[in-house]
Amino acid sequence: MIAARPPRVRADAATLLARLLAARAAAAGVAMIVQDWRTRPWASATFVGERHEVLAAMTGEAAPGFFAALPEADLPLRGHLVADVAVERTGDGLYRIAVLTLTDP
Repeated sequence: MIAARPPRVRADAATLLARLLAARAAAAGVAMIVQDWRTRPWASATFVGERHEVLAAMTGEAAPGFFAALPEADLPLRGHLVADVAVERTGDGLYRIAVLTLTDP
């Protein structure tokens, strides 16, 4: 008897993005503490995806440089394309990260 394999489940963009940001921050020596994460569907006439808004506290001397480089960083997400990344520092010392991901058919 041949055992059936369970179907492969594609990880959603939010999960992949959270893992990638945490790994990149740790590799840069930055401790990232997510305060809030919101994901909402996004679509245009030709693309479908999600807009992610992350509010995070960061500690570590490398935090300002890490965030300054994030909009230009290559952020590979299996099954998704990162179309846009914007980072701003809020008045209370937190960082707001906005990421647009597109579903890669």
